[in-house]
Amino acid sequence: MQTWDTVRMAAVGLATHRSRSLLTILGIVIGIGAIIVVIALGESGKQLIVGEIQNMGPKNVFVVPGKAPTDVGGAGSTLFTDSLREKDLNDLQKKANVPNAASVTPIVFGNIISIFENESYAGLVMGSTPDIIRFFDLKMAQGDFFPDESVSQKEEVAVIGKKVAEELFPTEEPIGKKIKIKNKNYRVMGVFAQKGQGSFVNFDEAVVVPYTVVQQHILGIKYFQRMVVEADTEANIQNVSRDIETLLRNNHNIDDPSRDDFFIMTQDDIVQRIGNVTNILTILLSAVAAISLVVGGVGIMNIMLVSVMERTREIGLRKALGATNKDILDQFLSEAIILTLSGGVIGVLIGATIGILLAYIIKYAFGIDFSFTFPVGGSIAGLIVSTVVGFVFGIFPARQAAKKSPMEALRYE
Repeated sequence: MQTWDTVRMAAVGLATHRSRSLLTILGIVIGIGAIIVVIALGESGKQLIVGEIQNMGPKNVFVVPGKAPTDVGGAGSTLFTDSLREKDLNDLQKKANVPNAASVTPIVFGNIISIFENESYAGLVMGSTPDIIRFFDLKMAQGDFFPDESVSQKEEVAVIGKKVAEELFPTEEPIGKKIKIKNKNYRVMGVFAQKGQGSFVNFDEAVVVPYTVVQQHILGIKYFQRMVVEADTEANIQNVSRDIETLLRNNHNIDDPSRDDFFIMTQDDIVQRIGNVTNILTILLSAVAAISLVVGGVGIMNIMLVSVMERTREIGLRKALGATNKDILDQFLSEAIILTLSGGVIGVLIGATIGILLAYIIKYAFGIDFSFTFPVGGSIAGLIVSTVVGFVFGIFPARQAAKKSPMEALRYE
């Protein structure tokens, strides 16, 4: 029997029991659909974060307190959160120590409550310098960012996010007004343009103050939680990283690199780490979703066995008319593969639809520039996997059908 005739007969057999066929492939649809959603959202999230990092510029080197997360026994920045000090900042700013550094910017942050008259807002306070505008690609909607003099003179001034301004000043002009933080008044110099949730900070909900003021009056700390060193050229990134390592190890009396109480990350390092994390999460979540495929495969095998029993006389009649064992096996195996492949196609379509809806919800509910990325490779892999599932779980019922004796099959009631 020709392949096309086998496929046609298999399709006719499935169409005869349409409702049962649809219920049979439900597990496959759920499994493939879930995998498509996971892969699509993972890739979309990765692109969002990578784009945010790339907006910060390829020449930036990030210095973080603590051990790198990949170190054996390391726990990220939780072990040495106070390891970056004022002396480190001053030494890094000296051209002789890091000759290829164009600028060095410290960052401190914490949670605070901002108050204006009867209004209050709980959010993030960040202490830094005017360079933060360039690092995070920030734009001003109103007013100006505070100058370098505000940092050196410890002026009590602030630049607030769009949402902070809307909450504290629903009917008033915020520029020039004073908000209270930790019993001190801070004059609002500017309001950020709406940016939404980035990969690191939601500046719509942030208050930015000179880092010297945040350290002394708001957080009461003498260390930095981050430092950003900008290289003079992209080609000098590695030179800058090496000079920073040498200087900080000297300052912290570290002879053994395994005892570093800081770690350094370039844009490429961050992108690679994010890629590794998203890939691992995608694999784990896809593995969980794949359980539905196994369940669906078992369901298909059981239904196919029932179908073989119900169609025993049909099998006997076909064999009596000259069909071989291979013809019978091919027909039932084709039915299983058509079922799972159809489930795979439906799963891809449903998964893509759900992914688009979730991306839309995320974009407008959280103000994130989040777009759906259709996983072409994942979809093709999903269809291949669904076909393999059909073959693996369909081969046993198909062989059972092929083994039936035509005489016994014709006598079956």
